[in-house]
Amino acid sequence: MDPNWARKGISDLHHLPEKIRKHESSRDHINNCTTFALLGKVNIMSQLSSAYRENIILHNNKVEKNRHILKRIISCVKFCSAFDLALRGHDESEFSENQGIFKELINFTAELDNTLREHLRTATVFKGTSNIIQNEILDSMLQVCREEISKQIEKADYLSIQCDETTDVSNYCQMVLILRHFYEGSIREHFWGFIRIKNKTATGLKTCIENEIDPLVLKSPQKLIAQTYDGANVMSGVNSGVQAQIKSKYPNAHFIHCYAHQLNLIMQKSASQSAKVRVFFNNLSAILAFFHTRLIVVIAVITRWNYNIRTVNFVHENREKLIEVFEEIESRCEKSITSNEASGIRRALEDPEFVLKLFHKILPQVDILYNQLQSKIKDSVQLQKDLIIFEKSISNIRNKTDSIKNSVESEFPTSKRRRTDDNFRSVIAKEVCDTITTQMKDRFSFRDKYSEFAKKFPLTVLNEVASFYPMLSKLRLKTELEIIYSREDLKEIAGAMNLLSFILENNLNETFIETSKILKIIVNSNDNSRSGTNTMLNDRLNALAMMSINRNLVHQISNFDDKVMEKFISMKDRRADFNFKK
Repeated sequence: MDPNWARKGISDLHHLPEKIRKHESSRDHINNCTTFALLGKVNIMSQLSSAYRENIILHNNKVEKNRHILKRIISCVKFCSAFDLALRGHDESEFSENQGIFKELINFTAELDNTLREHLRTATVFKGTSNIIQNEILDSMLQVCREEISKQIEKADYLSIQCDETTDVSNYCQMVLILRHFYEGSIREHFWGFIRIKNKTATGLKTCIENEIDPLVLKSPQKLIAQTYDGANVMSGVNSGVQAQIKSKYPNAHFIHCYAHQLNLIMQKSASQSAKVRVFFNNLSAILAFFHTRLIVVIAVITRWNYNIRTVNFVHENREKLIEVFEEIESRCEKSITSNEASGIRRALEDPEFVLKLFHKILPQVDILYNQLQSKIKDSVQLQKDLIIFEKSISNIRNKTDSIKNSVESEFPTSKRRRTDDNFRSVIAKEVCDTITTQMKDRFSFRDKYSEFAKKFPLTVLNEVASFYPMLSKLRLKTELEIIYSREDLKEIAGAMNLLSFILENNLNETFIETSKILKIIVNSNDNSRSGTNTMLNDRLNALAMMSINRNLVHQISNFDDKVMEKFISMKDRRADFNFKK
């Protein structure tokens, strides 16, 4: 070894190039380079060994087979998850005639795939159909989907979150988290996961939410511009609720009421105006409470009107059968409390309340509007059209109260019908319809102001928006909006999403840079999130929900199955071989 290079160093810089060329040609240098290149590898004799190379070929062939089988199993899990099909059967034993959808799908795939069929027949180490393998594949799918969502959010300008508290069938409280952002010219709304709640205080809920969103936006906290919840005080409280605590960390995360929540408030108001209506919904809750042991279900019926719609329709269509059921319970039940409850509910059902018929007419219209309000591309123009149609429907019901009354009289014999004054019934119906219409106009009154903005610039609104979102340039935004209002080819474009699409498609996003920002903020603002009730291992539930709700996202991820396979392989040391050797 030359000490001038290894220990002393070279001080003669004038002749350095010549010395480098000489050293590169030296025996020591070439030998050391060879040793470095082979560091950590088997010796040359082993590489030249035919047996060694043959073993590598056999190993890699086995790995290729294992990966092929794993990919088939991943495809079956993905299919079942996307279409909400059960992954577990009641009897998955070898000789069962019905092993469940997943096992039968694997068996069907094996009929078309000789490699998989042979594997299922002979495998002793990795068969791939156990619940443990299912869970690990699902977990890998969840990770791949979340990584893709995280990449989209990183590239997006803004993000909004939607949270809704729900309770599963085992009475565990959990929270649903939905992420909404604008990416590649369209609104993306992605289910992120169910979050198990241990502490139901505002601080506890805030911590749960921050644990999920901090990794997504902590580098750019200004990106979080909106948050919405299910309306509970602990969630939406102005001073100490979850939204206030989130806003203290993310100042741009303004609380927004979802349209669907406004509709819930309208219906609650209409249900509380009349004593007869209140009694009707109390009786409705009593029927459900009788068949459910958990109070949370009854509370859900009172506050979630999509539940009430189904309940009213069911009671209306099955009233006679329900009466027979409660009569049977009265006569056979030995428990006095249960018998008394059944008797009270039966009497309520035998009393042909005009209100049941009325809400059987009203609630389908509410159901239609409720579903329309949950559209992720809802804008002010379409909202106005939907509300006008809803107003007309309620008005038609109001004008047909006599026909509803006559329908009740013809459906129930006079002997069974409580003699209620006909005029009083009409008053009840009109009062309910008027309350719904008045409350709707009041809570959605903002929709009428858009046409005014084209005539007189809303400077006060602009100032408020600029104070809410300091990333906007107020002067530039005002100029851009004035141009949009004045140009015939722009002001006729209806809706924020349509205007934003027009700007992007015509490469005007640099010209209307501030307008693009405010439009992205608007379309990022939240709709109501749907929640579900279920119970299983939380990670498994998250993965199944992710694959089902975000199935379009799964299709958009390139090489999804390969990415899932790599996640699965790297999750832990496997007894089966999945890694190639060189």
